Amino acid sequence: MNKKTIILMIAVIIAVGVVFWFVSSNKKLESKNNSNTNTTENGNSNEIQEENTNDKDKKIAVIYFSATGTTKKVAEYIKDATGGDLLEIIPKEKYTDNDLNYGNDNSRANKEQNDSNARPEIKNTINTDNYDIIFLGYPIWWGDVPKIILTFLDSHNLNSKTVVPFCTSGSTGISESLNTLKNYNKDIRWIDGKRFSSSTTQDEITNWINSIND
Repeated sequence: MNKKTIILMIAVIIAVGVVFWFVSSNKKLESKNNSNTNTTENGNSNEIQEENTNDKDKKIAVIYFSATGTTKKVAEYIKDATGGDLLEIIPKEKYTDNDLNYGNDNSRANKEQNDSNARPEIKNTINTDNYDIIFLGYPIWWGDVPKIILTFLDSHNLNSKTVVPFCTSGSTGISESLNTLKNYNKDIRWIDGKRFSSSTTQDEITNWINSIND
């Protein structure tokens, strides 16, 4: 074997080695990049899953005042849709039919709604400490929130909580009462709520709850 042939063989061997090294290095780099990408993607996924898990782990209370039973029914539907705890605001002095006679200017409800300082007493103790989200229900009285709801807000610190109002009425919307609540305590994280009628069904409530979650 002459000298030129030996040199040519050595050159070929070196060239093959360089190509093999280059291909091998690229594969290792690609594998590393894929590993980093998967880690990042999985990390984001885990963060999202953790957020969703945290949302699911948040404790919910459905707190309501109901003088005639209409708001109570809606509150029970919300309780079933959310799995939250149902808590009733019970007035110390129960409202009678005469108290709710809106045609009588001297009726109890009329006097309370016309008195900005009225704060009807609550009979029972409601502990809100362990809840993250509160659905707060009430009937619409004179287009606004009943004053006993303001009594409830005065006696509970809800500043770190999310509060979703819901109301019941024959035709009046929730907007005025919602403005009253937002202005009464601006530190609460208020979520725009919804008005329901006496004919509201469980499916309607469930669809509303799902729209909030979306």
